[in-house]
Amino acid sequence: MPSATNRRRKDDSIRLTLAAELGEPLDGAWWPHTSSVARELPELIEALEPAVGQVVDISVNWSALAGTPDLDKMNWRVGPVVADKSTSHHRVMTVTGSRSRVRLLIVPCRTSTALAVMVLRQAARLPIMPIHLDTDACRLADGIVRAARAENQPATDSV
Repeated sequence: MPSATNRRRKDDSIRLTLAAELGEPLDGAWWPHTSSVARELPELIEALEPAVGQVVDISVNWSALAGTPDLDKMNWRVGPVVADKSTSHHRVMTVTGSRSRVRLLIVPCRTSTALAVMVLRQAARLPIMPIHLDTDACRLADGIVRAARAENQPATDSV
């Protein structure tokens, strides 16, 4: 019999947002239910196939030894949430399909609901209700998403 930590409730759905138009440095975000991204990957692939076609490649910008970022502890009041170029603080997964490619910001499973929802919406360029615009979660999510986009900008050639 599986333990409670190894199984998910049947009513848990995939927590994924995608922008209406793909091809930006970030196309959306995924908030897995557990820290085992590999276990939830089949559901993610199934959810992405209508947008990208048959998945042919998945790449990530972190190593197995990299610690999981704690988005809730990033303090927007201290300054912009910008990662050092040598070490990516924001985990991004690139999923390449037969028709298109998406870059998803991975929201760590232990992120608070308020912050995770704001990151999901902002990463996919979805509207935010006016009542939520002046919240700490919204401001922090904005900094996180801006930093992740900056980290994933295509390199430009200097002339």
